[in-house]
Amino acid sequence: MNREQLEHAIRAACDVSEDNELIIFGSQAILGQFPQPHEELIKSIEVDVSPKNKREAVDKIDGALGENSQFHKTHGFYVHGVPIESAILPKSWLERTIKVHDYMDNNKTGYCIEAHDLAASKLMVFREKDTGFVRRLLIEGMINVDILIERLMATVADREKKERALLWTQRTSKSL
Repeated sequence: MNREQLEHAIRAACDVSEDNELIIFGSQAILGQFPQPHEELIKSIEVDVSPKNKREAVDKIDGALGENSQFHKTHGFYVHGVPIESAILPKSWLERTIKVHDYMDNNKTGYCIEAHDLAASKLMVFREKDTGFVRRLLIEGMINVDILIERLMATVADREKKERALLWTQRTSKSL
């Protein structure tokens, strides 16, 4: 996925949800802060979004724009409507989002999760693809280890998840 496709996804999801504001919180949120990141970070063909004001519209987005939809078949990527509550994010994350406007309509806005918040969220899930994503962010110098540790500590995750993420971060940063 690229920045133009992200903007297209924002426009389409805003139209379907009848909400001019979306939260972008999957890996493709990185395109908000870094419009041309390393290709390994943008290999996904899925963008996770949640309507900011009409949260109940996630199913409408998934139905119209989701995997195997006509939108997916036509454009080669899809929009996954997901409740933002499913993500484990650091406190005050919304204040740090990066606004992305659709290039065709400035009234439609995607609030992309900031890179450190995104990395912290990925490390709470801790799948191989998530740790690989965060590792690439560190390799590329797109996130700072000290800020990442602060954000990990600011999540509302249980102690075990935080400790696992902190240990991984410390070990990984030392090995780079």
